[in-house]
Amino acid sequence: MTSGGTGSRSDPWWESAVIYQVYPRSFADGDGDGVGDLAGILARLPYIASLGVDGIWLTPFQPSPQVDQGYDVSDYCGVDPLFGTMEQFDELLGHAHSLSLHILLDVVPNHCSSEHPLFQQAVAAAPNSPERALFHFEDGHDDGTPPNNWQSVFGGPAWSRVNPGSATDQQWYLHLFSPAQPDWNWRNPLVGDYFEDVLRFWLDKGVDGLRIDVAHALFKADGLPDAPTAGAVVDGLRSNPQVSDQEEVHAVYRRWRTLTDAYTPERVLVGEVNLDPRRAARYTRSDEMHQAFAYAFLRLGWDATAWASVGTELETARLEHGASPTWALENHDIVRSATRFGGGARGTARARAGLLAILGLPGGAYIYQGQELGLTEVDVPLAARADPMWARGGVSRDGARVPLPWTASAESSHGFSLTAPASEPWLPLPASWGSSAVELHRDNPDSTLRLVVAALEVRRQLATKGIFAPDDGGTWRVADGNLLICERGPEFFVAVAMGDAPVQLPAGSVLISAAPQAVEGWLEPDNAAWVLRS
Repeated sequence: MTSGGTGSRSDPWWESAVIYQVYPRSFADGDGDGVGDLAGILARLPYIASLGVDGIWLTPFQPSPQVDQGYDVSDYCGVDPLFGTMEQFDELLGHAHSLSLHILLDVVPNHCSSEHPLFQQAVAAAPNSPERALFHFEDGHDDGTPPNNWQSVFGGPAWSRVNPGSATDQQWYLHLFSPAQPDWNWRNPLVGDYFEDVLRFWLDKGVDGLRIDVAHALFKADGLPDAPTAGAVVDGLRSNPQVSDQEEVHAVYRRWRTLTDAYTPERVLVGEVNLDPRRAARYTRSDEMHQAFAYAFLRLGWDATAWASVGTELETARLEHGASPTWALENHDIVRSATRFGGGARGTARARAGLLAILGLPGGAYIYQGQELGLTEVDVPLAARADPMWARGGVSRDGARVPLPWTASAESSHGFSLTAPASEPWLPLPASWGSSAVELHRDNPDSTLRLVVAALEVRRQLATKGIFAPDDGGTWRVADGNLLICERGPEFFVAVAMGDAPVQLPAGSVLISAAPQAVEGWLEPDNAAWVLRS
């Protein structure tokens, strides 16, 4: 394993690492059952390595009823047979390391599956028992309503009755997501002890880091008071200040940082912290998590002023707390950027430019599988939608989770399944999917995939020369014509043309651009460039 990623070799590998997110269900199907698995990932590891990334983030593959596609965990220290075996995971980890790829796993500490043995024991136990104290079980009001007015992110109340027909058990349990995902009670010290054992299990196996799901929501306000409003959830848990960003949560990450710091080589903690940049940065103080996603970027449209504003906020937070941002424009929960940025040819060009832009920003970056292919959001047929948010809240994330197209031929679901014959994929592929296949991108020198490979090579070269440093800041501004500029010190800047007319670049040499420049020194609309100052 190398230690410096795409940044300087003297810095911790994670500070400037580019990580490729794998959603196992949709990456590659090794056994032909229509669901991606560890065998498929293992077979396709050379492809990931060929991109030039530094590591892989694997979303959950642990045992689960799959109500929320793995984010409802019933055993935190196992492998779901749907995805393979622990022996296959060990082989995957070893092969990834041999290819100089770090492996990060998802940990889901806010909630588990309603089929988790400890929750099953709690349901079977009496009210106010030690078993129930591991979760949030509360009495409802005398009129039969829930303990408070909290709403679920997935729609509807955040409470369900334990035994609706019981005359003796009137308690409800809390689930900020689906009823199949009960929330742990982090005010009970036993929960913290349990999760320390979970982290040790995977770290002892040799995983290089952990991505913490819903990292800001573990603690709920003491006494579980009503939310200021009882309306539907907007923008995740940020709608209800009683369920996230409680001060006590920072002690959890200090404890986990102490744990990870004891390992050699160094392991990394990356938080999903959906808060404003200044609040999110508090989770990456020097004794807490190493990184947190620049979540505000995931919500941005194609707007130079908005990008500059959020970038400036993130830089202010970096100066205050020390950790560089971790950039992403896509993940498995977000509408694909080519669609989000307007769709059609312009949306595709903007997604390509945006991807090049974040790869040139200071800090780490994440690429979601298929982003390197310019994939668009798929309008999955209603009958095929599997996302629990669709059933409860009328919102589906399935469109960003459709299995990857590997081959132009429709055989074996465009190469998604590695055996023949194979079952139909768990989500249907659109008729046009083959036109975005990996094999076509590989053979096309102007493809987004080839752009990513070239950009990461330039990124490494700049780091070697000392022009890219992971602790660089970024100075953001919007120049005439809606030209977004992020300056990384005196020698280098990223420029993105977000207006409707060509714009002139500041003086310098263009190292790489998202699309060819029609006129030297100018950027066409929806193009981006990395520029070394003259």
